[in-house]
Order: sequence, then C-alpha cells, then structure tokens
Amino acid sequence: MKLRVDNISKNIGNRKILDSVNLELENGKIYGFVGRNGSGKTMLFRALSGLMGVSSGKIFLDDRELHKDMRVLENIGITIENAGLYPELAGFDNLKLLSGLKRKIDDNKIRETIVRVGLDPDDKRPFRKYSLGMKQRIVIAQAIMEEPDILMLDEPTNALDEEGIERIRKIISEEKQRGAMVLIASHNKEDIKLLADKVFLIRDGRVKESEEK
Repeated sequence: MKLRVDNISKNIGNRKILDSVNLELENGKIYGFVGRNGSGKTMLFRALSGLMGVSSGKIFLDDRELHKDMRVLENIGITIENAGLYPELAGFDNLKLLSGLKRKIDDNKIRETIVRVGLDPDDKRPFRKYSLGMKQRIVIAQAIMEEPDILMLDEPTNALDEEGIERIRKIISEEKQRGAMVLIASHNKEDIKLLADKVFLIRDGRVKESEEK
C-alpha cells in the first residue's frame, strides 16, 4: 500500500497553509513530522486523510484518487481534537458508539483496546471528568481499535506520564509491525528519534525530508 502526494497546496484566504507538498509513503513504516506550532502539521494530516480539501494537487492511495474515487481515506485511524468524543459518555460507551459506524469490532475488542492503552473499560466516569492523560489514551484507543491500514497520530504522547509515554510508544511500534502506515507529528524529539523510519520537517506549509533522524 502506498500513499502518494502530488504537489498539494492549500490556501485559506491569502494565506498558504500547505505549499507544494510531495510525499511517497508506504505501509509497515513510521513517518515523523516535525515543526513548530502553526507550521502546518495538523493541516497536513487533515489534507492527507481527506477531512480537508486541497486547493491544488492530488492525493492517491495506490491507484485510487482521494476526493474522486473515495471521499476520505478508508480504514484510517486518526487523532485530531478529541476525535469527536462525547463529554457525558464513559470511555467504553464512546468507543462503542463510534464502532457502530463501521460495525467491524465487537465489545470484547473495544474492552481489549481500552486495556491496551492502560485504562479500565469498566470505569463509568464521563469523558469530561478524565484527566488530560486519560483523554489522550482513550483518543488513541479510538484510533487503533479497528486495526486501521493508516494511522495518523497528532502529538501522541502529549499529557502522558512516563509510563503512558512508554506504553503508547510500544503500541505505535506494534502497529508498524502489524503492517500499518503510521504518521506521527510530535514536539517530543525522543518520540521521533525512537520511532520514525523517516523524518520530515514542516515549515510555513512546506515539507522536506530531514537529513538527520
């Protein structure tokens, strides 16, 4: 499986938030994206997933074109802005509700995934009462629970304690070994150094491959 990005740009008003981006990514690898706040990392993930259209250029998954042959990338897991979780529902109930969209997994798989990220599937507290670290874990759980072909993680270790960071890094490595294409955007240089097979630098909407890892 390959994701090919051909010269995409995105303009909002007079501002160019993505500028002539070209990428070739494949499954079974982890790609790190590094840049300051506002550099375009989150917008790039939105564009690559299909959640945001582009002003010019094309995106292909193998021989299929995004926004032409498919509305969004299929079989993708993504963490952006709390993943649309409901504040009044518990973690398990949130994931069960989301799983109903594709109906690919059962309750046992949901429970197994919640345990995998280090949470209790029987915790009845609503999402709004979770700590920042717990919220981060359940957001990652929703991204990985259906074993997606492509995984896009925006700041995956943000707000986690040391145990949580190690756990999530292990999960990311396991997802690569499973054969997923994994994209991570992180301010944590250690995440990138330990996990990424290839690193890209983002600055003012432009993306270039880093010569260092």
